[in-house]
Amino acid sequence: MSLPLQAIDRLFDRFATTYGVAWMRQWEGVDAVSVKTMWAAELAGYGNHLKAIAWALENLPERCPNLIEFRNLCRLAPAAEVPVLPANKADPQRVAAELAKLAPLLAVTTDIQDHKAWAKRLQARELAGEKLGMAQKTMYRAALGIK
Repeated sequence: MSLPLQAIDRLFDRFATTYGVAWMRQWEGVDAVSVKTMWAAELAGYGNHLKAIAWALENLPERCPNLIEFRNLCRLAPAAEVPVLPANKADPQRVAAELAKLAPLLAVTTDIQDHKAWAKRLQARELAGEKLGMAQKTMYRAALGIK
């Protein structure tokens, strides 16, 4: 669906008052209805976004734009702000219940408090008589500062 010709007439009036003779000279010998119909078709996507056209009119270049230049100027208009819904507040009872489910995991995990727990476990395994690979020995000894 094209932009209404009434809107195009208003655009052309604005261009005529802004650019004067330079605007009028562009259309000498050209059927005005055909030109306006083309502008209406090309700007059809802005029928529901008239703020983009208004922004383009507020930011016109020094020389009169052709259709493509004006359409590109409309594309540069800032996007409309989208309203943001307020965040829902967390239910404190549900948060407490979910954290309670995690408590057993935190009690078992010693790696959080001791980032070298893995190296100590490997050392304990070797001291208990388990055979470890050379890489395992080298890594846990380096981590614990053992030569």
